[in-house]
Amino acid sequence: MIATHNPGKLAEMRELLAPHGVEPVSAGELGLSEPEETGDSFRANAKIKAVAAAMAAQLPAFADDSGLVVDALDGAPGILSARWAGPTKDFTVAMTRIERLLQERGATTPEQRKAHFVSALCVAWPDDHLEEVEARADGTLVWPPRGVAGFGYDPMFMPDGFARTFGEMTSIEKHGLPPLGLGLSHRARAFVKLAEICLAPR
Repeated sequence: MIATHNPGKLAEMRELLAPHGVEPVSAGELGLSEPEETGDSFRANAKIKAVAAAMAAQLPAFADDSGLVVDALDGAPGILSARWAGPTKDFTVAMTRIERLLQERGATTPEQRKAHFVSALCVAWPDDHLEEVEARADGTLVWPPRGVAGFGYDPMFMPDGFARTFGEMTSIEKHGLPPLGLGLSHRARAFVKLAEICLAPR
């Protein structure tokens, strides 16, 4: 099962798992409550979500904790990335807040607007077995946001080596794995590591 109530994450995770013949159910579909994320890192919060879901459903549970780390903001919003969007999950508000803070700090050139996405993935089994991986995608923040694809902070994040934001890329381009896609996203890169551990042919 996928331990998330976030429809954007759920769609990406389902697409990543599909080539492996895994047809997951989500925590939301099972009516499970979301645990409080009290960890001090992406990895810790992914573990909290995966373990809680595995125990509640008695199924292997796959969880992601991810967010945007902005160099000029001393790493903010980091593990608070989702919370910056508020209770209504309005990422336009969150992106505007980031831009305001960057402007206040005089971060106007691309070199001053470096950021990276982090994705920590955890699979927990009901017998307490865990597998954990982490990966990142580096890029630059642009303003105004561009594109309506993806979710979260994607429209203001332009990955290194590209002239389009994640919000302007198709899902296959952003997180589809070769040969179909470029496997650019932090989540795709983390998933490759996890697949080698958990999904490789025996």
